[in-house]
Amino acid sequence: MRCDNDNQDDNRLGTFLRSRRERINAASAGVVDNSRRRVKGLRREELALLAGVSPSYYTRIEQGRDRHPSREILEALARVLRLDDTERGYLWSLVAPALTPADGQETPPARTVRPGVLVLLQRWADLPAFVVGPGRDVLAATALASRLNPAWSSGRNLIEFTFLDPRAREVYPDWQDIALQAVAGLRTTTAARPGELDGLVADMRERSATFRALWDSHEVYDRVTGAKRLAVDGVGEDGVLTLDFETFALAGPEGHVLYVYFAHPSSSEEATLRRLAEEQPKR
Repeated sequence: MRCDNDNQDDNRLGTFLRSRRERINAASAGVVDNSRRRVKGLRREELALLAGVSPSYYTRIEQGRDRHPSREILEALARVLRLDDTERGYLWSLVAPALTPADGQETPPARTVRPGVLVLLQRWADLPAFVVGPGRDVLAATALASRLNPAWSSGRNLIEFTFLDPRAREVYPDWQDIALQAVAGLRTTTAARPGELDGLVADMRERSATFRALWDSHEVYDRVTGAKRLAVDGVGEDGVLTLDFETFALAGPEGHVLYVYFAHPSSSEEATLRRLAEEQPKR
């Protein structure tokens, strides 16, 4: 059964603006109101006045009756709403989405990884590395990646694993953070590739109440580097391995991204990765 919130994405710009408006503390934004407020965050007219926009015009934007406001108006709204760089980028993409083919048909993403990238993965036997498509399908991976995390195996989907596989909460000690980041990152991708991932989102909303709640929070996220903790069998006293990672967008229309995890030189994590890599069967 599809829930009414599925229709939110018919007006992504308005829904996103409303979600950001509701999180702003009115007093901290400079609104003086001695009455007992019954709304979360800023009222529409308050946001409009703070941004120097006509309240009636802002209402049209939020209701989806004007989906192409000027850059100046978006800048003013972003300033009042205190959007960070990722949120600003998401806001622009909602107003000027990527172009789709002229015939109106979506181009299915290529699931074949370039031969050169596969050669690199074969040579990186001592690193957990893998390639994902826009829908978070793992298209290729090193053996060490699969050893550390079952989700990092060719044929898996990172979103489905996080929300539908019971092992996810065991693998990720910080599962709640991982889940939020996964959904927020997927939302960012959907804005850059409109229509392409609608099927995945609809399916996950049906199958996971947690995914649905996080999706409806309209958080956006674009983390290209950082660290992640993994619970790995046979690793240390507590079985938790902390690794840094970098991401690399592979040139081309497919939207493939290469993830590479690594440990600092001469660290215990590096020694653990080396040991685990040596235990993997040679390809």
